[in-house]
Amino acid sequence: MSSLADKHILLGISGGIAAYKSAELVRRLKEQGADVRVVMTAGAQEFVRPLTFQALSGNPVHTDLLDPAAEAAMGHIELAKWAELILIAPASAQILAKLAAGIADDLLSTLCLASTARLALAPAMNQAMWRHPATAANVQTLRNRGALFWGPAAGSQACGDEGPGRMLEPETLAAETEALFHLNRTLVGRRVAVTAGPTREALDPVRFLSNHSSGKMGFALAAAAQRAGAEVTLIAGPVNLPTPEGVRRVDVVSALEMRDAAERAADHCDIFIAAAAVADYRPQAVAQQKIKKKADRGEETLALVKNPDIVAGIAARTDSRPFTVGFAAETEKVIEHAQDKLTRKNLDMIIANDVSAADSGFNSDRNTVTIIDSSGCETLPPTLKTELADQLIAMIAARAPAQE
Repeated sequence: MSSLADKHILLGISGGIAAYKSAELVRRLKEQGADVRVVMTAGAQEFVRPLTFQALSGNPVHTDLLDPAAEAAMGHIELAKWAELILIAPASAQILAKLAAGIADDLLSTLCLASTARLALAPAMNQAMWRHPATAANVQTLRNRGALFWGPAAGSQACGDEGPGRMLEPETLAAETEALFHLNRTLVGRRVAVTAGPTREALDPVRFLSNHSSGKMGFALAAAAQRAGAEVTLIAGPVNLPTPEGVRRVDVVSALEMRDAAERAADHCDIFIAAAAVADYRPQAVAQQKIKKKADRGEETLALVKNPDIVAGIAARTDSRPFTVGFAAETEKVIEHAQDKLTRKNLDMIIANDVSAADSGFNSDRNTVTIIDSSGCETLPPTLKTELADQLIAMIAARAPAQE
């Protein structure tokens, strides 16, 4: 039986060109067994007609707050009680503002106020609108109230702009919906620690050594572990990413700070996933003032010292040793180098990927990885990091020792 069999999903569609994608989303949710009811704003109806969604969902489409036939039985309240999940896709800047302010002036906004169902939002708007401080404040307000945000993705937009604001693709939203209904609760009762992002090693008060890690894979793994039922601690380097729902976040900057936070987390976790790209070296001395360029100097020499190997230190524990998973971000001989790290660092599993590829690795929303452990290698097909994270967490859960 599908994980969404007989689940009650209320799909809200607000005004935006991305509304055409919602038709495919309805189809995918229905294929997985969900009972889908659609609510459209007036703006949404300018892009796609209600009859399209009625044909796809097999249910009447709701458009009016004051529909005499429905309201004779308090139809909007019944619909609010019926929903197990309210998913708004696309979620325009306008509907985000309404929900943040508690405005209920149409059917969709009223349902959101009247329902106790989980609320998930798939933003879709111009990149400047998404970046506007007013939208950012509304998003933060809604996050603080427990709303889930799925996306937006970055890329080309209908207006010709480039940047964040694209609605996630229907297959991704369907996968997120599946995960929300706890398709795979394999980590219930487990404690998981994840490191993510880069570290910064200061040269002076202005400059630092770092790398291109975005933290996306580590954050996706933390979110996936939480969805699987784990109690999750996310140790994050300096990245501009929202904290996944239900995850405890510890922010650090340097490798030494990450080492200390990781050691504390490892004292109390069952699974440790080292997805961070930790700087291998740090300056031997940090200048107290900005280092000035001097015209009479040609080459400069920078003295470096080696940073501690965080994941190797965790894996070398004799007491309180968690199941330890490493990452190998390589640009050549990916499998060979990853296998060496697996053995040399005494890891239980390593996840290798080629970060030189343009469509995967650092800063990309997609990734292609090979999982290596004592049983061999398995390469997974290219996929979005959010989807890949669920696959990896399921594989880690299957390999980690059962709780005593």
